[in-house]
Amino acid sequence: MITEGYVNWMTELSAYGVDAAQRAVLFTDIIRKRGNVYLDHLRAGQPPVLVFEYETIMDGRTLERPANYALVRIIDRRHGSAPRKGQPPSGQSEGGAERRHRTRIAVEAPKATSRPIVIFDPRAGHGPGIGGSKRDSQIGMALDAGHPVYFLIFFTEPARNQTLADVCSAQIKFLEKVRELHPQAPRPAIIGNCQGGWAAALVGAERPDLVGPMVFNGSPLSYWGGVEGINPMRYLGGLLGGAWVSSFLSDLGHGYFDGANIVANFENLNPANTLWSKLYNVYAKVDSEEKRFLDFEKWWGGFFLMTDREIHKIVEGLFVGNKLERGEFELETGRQVNLKNNDNPVVVFASFADNITPPQQAFNWIVKIYGTVEEIKRRGQVIVYIGHSEIGHLGIFVSAKIARKEHKEIIASFDMLNYLPPGLYEMQIEEDSDSSGEYSVRYVEKTMDDIMALDDGLEDEKAFLAVRQISEAADLFYRHFVSPWMRMANNHWFAEAMRQLHPLRAQRYMLSDLNPWLMPFKYWAEYIKRDNHRRPVAADNRYHSWEKSMSTMTVDWLNRLRDARDAACELMFQTVYESPGMQMLSDYAGSVAPRDDRLLEDKRRRDAGRWRKHMATGEFADAMVRIFLAIGFADKVVQPEGYRVINRLFAESPRMQDLEPEDLRQIVREQSRIVQTDADQAITTLSLLLARKQDRRDALAMLAQAAQAIDRKLEPQEQAVRERITAVLQR
Repeated sequence: MITEGYVNWMTELSAYGVDAAQRAVLFTDIIRKRGNVYLDHLRAGQPPVLVFEYETIMDGRTLERPANYALVRIIDRRHGSAPRKGQPPSGQSEGGAERRHRTRIAVEAPKATSRPIVIFDPRAGHGPGIGGSKRDSQIGMALDAGHPVYFLIFFTEPARNQTLADVCSAQIKFLEKVRELHPQAPRPAIIGNCQGGWAAALVGAERPDLVGPMVFNGSPLSYWGGVEGINPMRYLGGLLGGAWVSSFLSDLGHGYFDGANIVANFENLNPANTLWSKLYNVYAKVDSEEKRFLDFEKWWGGFFLMTDREIHKIVEGLFVGNKLERGEFELETGRQVNLKNNDNPVVVFASFADNITPPQQAFNWIVKIYGTVEEIKRRGQVIVYIGHSEIGHLGIFVSAKIARKEHKEIIASFDMLNYLPPGLYEMQIEEDSDSSGEYSVRYVEKTMDDIMALDDGLEDEKAFLAVRQISEAADLFYRHFVSPWMRMANNHWFAEAMRQLHPLRAQRYMLSDLNPWLMPFKYWAEYIKRDNHRRPVAADNRYHSWEKSMSTMTVDWLNRLRDARDAACELMFQTVYESPGMQMLSDYAGSVAPRDDRLLEDKRRRDAGRWRKHMATGEFADAMVRIFLAIGFADKVVQPEGYRVINRLFAESPRMQDLEPEDLRQIVREQSRIVQTDADQAITTLSLLLARKQDRRDALAMLAQAAQAIDRKLEPQEQAVRERITAVLQR
């Protein structure tokens, strides 16, 4: 007798079989469309994947030193005109909900005087546009805040013999153009994503006079950083012998390096995602994932080229040589880059779930370049870092959720950063319990120990000094004795054939309409989608649950293989480069973070002496800035609300309203250093700055107004400093 349970099993099996077969057809059709998207994008010249309209302002290919970059201006069509096809109406997010990020800056200043923002997208094998591939993105948040937005795009092929110095020079020309277009606005803020971050850092070090606040999102600047057992990608250069590999691949490419090789490295980092999770997610959610998948694959499958000179400089000077943070990097002979030259505020954003640029590679350069927080303060620098706990590398500058929170608040903080006392801070962002979609921000002063607590020490980086020496020797041998033969045996046609046979390209055009075997899937998919032929399985179907369990087991198995591979690579690296002979080579090469502590201490003492001499001099504006800094920074935490209140009071005060913004910023910087040098003496000498009774009465009145306007109770440390200042001024 057939039992009821048996009937249920067979019914569920039949339903699951229909659903699985339909999903297989729809999934195959999506893969076919991915191939078509790749081919269409290629035929169009691989333009940026921006969802925003833009106009070209400057083309770097026409410069005296040509480079395959261009400066474009983002056109904001959301206000007063119809949206483009496929984009949400004006003032709405992709989900159709009203945007919650209001134009805080635009209501206070016209577009002509609002700070422009320039975005450097990564040139790491892919094409440009990922920083603006969604409406809720860095570009979207900047437009919402009323900023003019510019974007650096680049083209598939570089100019012949293009160098990294040519690219940097072109980017400097672009920033000069932005300054020319916005003469009344503050200097442009720069947002650099991934490798766009270190590219922006080069520009900031070369021309700090052209830039304002700078943001480095998931940007590697400390290339040897990482934690043993967690960050295996940093060992790859040593295991392959260093920079000669990029020289070899460039020779195969007839003088060009194929960006598909970089993308393949990214994919190899996480085989579970590459081989299974990404595709299974499309198969499992085939009814809803098509657009998201195809949009992302359009960018992920766009492979761009670099010249052999560019990639060699990047690999030899940055990734393997790590010369940038050591102050040894030269863009070209005699053109050395020193990151300390950039005295503008810097925001560094990284995630602990990022396996491409872990926080150690994003943050450690701060420790190695400056040594101590006192050195940051002495140089008048403001550095802010943000750590995320779970977002992946691409999510840092692609995720709409991150854009609506972190990037929104970073952009809103640009003016605030100029008024922070010099030092090192962590930017903490918390959701406002009283207002959905809004956040409260505070800046907490940190030390170098807080950054080093994220690492397991710098001792493991000693071996990379030997890697650099081996790399230079191997590359020198290859370039002199092997490369000439490789170049003679190669030509353009062979190089192009090699590029087209790359697996990442082949899997796309072979699974497209070029393949006649896939044509039936197009018609089968259309049939399934129309007239309610689609039969999705119930969520509680036991076979569907088994499918998801098998997927989880597959991911776990692939992750274990990855972990075993990474552990073997780390062990091999340590066996080779931490051997006694290699340790001698590392010792010969120097130290991981070379610096002269005695020289830094001498500079600190002389700087402190200079500021002590200035404590008793100043006018009413200097005294008020000192008062508010002493109170607001008493608990080592700075909150933007205090800045906004004081800024308003200064604008309303007859004695302060004539101050130009640049003058006020200079006063803030000077008085910050005075308070940081000796807070007690800085407060005591206020009586000399405010010698007249009327000055003291005005100062106390403004202080009372500020305390009343700030919508919170002062912290105990702040209250204690306020009482002391009041006592000094009432004498």
